[in-house]
Amino acid sequence: MRNRRPDPPAWTAALAEGDDVGFFGPGSAVWAVHGALPTLVAGIRALLLQTLHPGAMAGVHDWSRYREDPLARLDGTVRWVAVTTFGDRRAAVAASAFVSRLHEHVRGTYVDATGVDRAYAANDEELLRWVHDAFTEAFLGAHEIWGGPIPGGADAYVREWAETGRLMGVPDPPTTVAGLRGELTAFLAGAKRDERVIETVRFLRRPGLPGLSGRLYPILFAGAVASLEPQHRELLGLRRPWWPAITLTRVLLAVARRALGGVSPSERNARARVARLDADVRA
Repeated sequence: MRNRRPDPPAWTAALAEGDDVGFFGPGSAVWAVHGALPTLVAGIRALLLQTLHPGAMAGVHDWSRYREDPLARLDGTVRWVAVTTFGDRRAAVAASAFVSRLHEHVRGTYVDATGVDRAYAANDEELLRWVHDAFTEAFLGAHEIWGGPIPGGADAYVREWAETGRLMGVPDPPTTVAGLRGELTAFLAGAKRDERVIETVRFLRRPGLPGLSGRLYPILFAGAVASLEPQHRELLGLRRPWWPAITLTRVLLAVARRALGGVSPSERNARARVARLDADVRA
């Protein structure tokens, strides 16, 4: 008997509904990047990079339940990315507003890289900008290593994905690769590797995923580490794996692509919505 693919989350079916193409749509740079399997590595890369802002790390340490229920945290992030990428505009706005409401109570204090006590709030512009920039860099960087061509190139992805930064409350997010790198460089001047970062990186290395996912995850983690910029690895206290992590990750992604049929349920449902809208226009 052949193994049955796991059923997709119920919320993916709602992506077939809606009244418009969404903020991006078929042929966009965002669909090309987020519809490809390098996102499996990009998510790990983004989480590693995000730990380097001490304010963001304090929020995760003080409020997140990622240690007790890592799959729930992952599911929430995946859902937001999928809905803002493939949903219609109303769904994308609603998903972003929901995340913002969850963050309203995430507040506290932390000690910055210079030893000064500072207050933080998850919806502060600085932290929102950092999370957006780290996400954009990670997904773009992973796709450039393991993905295919990006319509319009890397700048098109940064420019298009800036729309979700605005939805989350980031004014004037970067719209070019050069602008993105400039902001990241400025942020990382205040990076701080402390016990919280070490603990989180240790968890990301071995999150305790069940079954086949747990057995394959070390390859994806090593690929994420190998894909990081050298200065980012140094800040995190990580070394590039001695074995060919980039190549083995490429092989794993190719196998997964064949096993999953090439198109995610989210993109498949979004394409069904676009086809329905096109048929309505023709009618």
